[in-house]
Amino acid sequence: MKKSELSEFAIEEENFKLKIKRGLEEGQQQAPAISYLPQPMAAPAAVPAASPMPGPATPAPSAPAADNSQYITSPMVGTFYAAPSPDSPAFIQVGDQVQEDTVVCIIEAMKIMNEILSEEKGSIAEILVEDGQPIEFGQKLFRLA
Repeated sequence: MKKSELSEFAIEEENFKLKIKRGLEEGQQQAPAISYLPQPMAAPAAVPAASPMPGPATPAPSAPAADNSQYITSPMVGTFYAAPSPDSPAFIQVGDQVQEDTVVCIIEAMKIMNEILSEEKGSIAEILVEDGQPIEFGQKLFRLA
């Protein structure tokens, strides 16, 4: 510690804590201690759930409608982009017809821009994600009519 002019050394791991402190030399004044250990973040305050507003009772549907829609899903994890660049028009819009080889969007994964093809024939009924949104593998991107 004298060779490297250290006066104090501390290390802390899971179940291990070590602190070494060199005594002060004559004429030296003790410097204020500086803590380099990360401080735990305060837990966010719980937000109370809003109570539902009383209103007319709606009857529950007897059986959910079967979803026979076809979807274009994400083949990878990444960031969804609807257009080739911020100032370009979107590849597709609601109502557009797509073929199996139609580019519908770009997914950026690890700084690589991947063009995503429709792989289905149909008409775009709904765009399910927003431009710049992070997406997961298998996430539904577009609903076809």
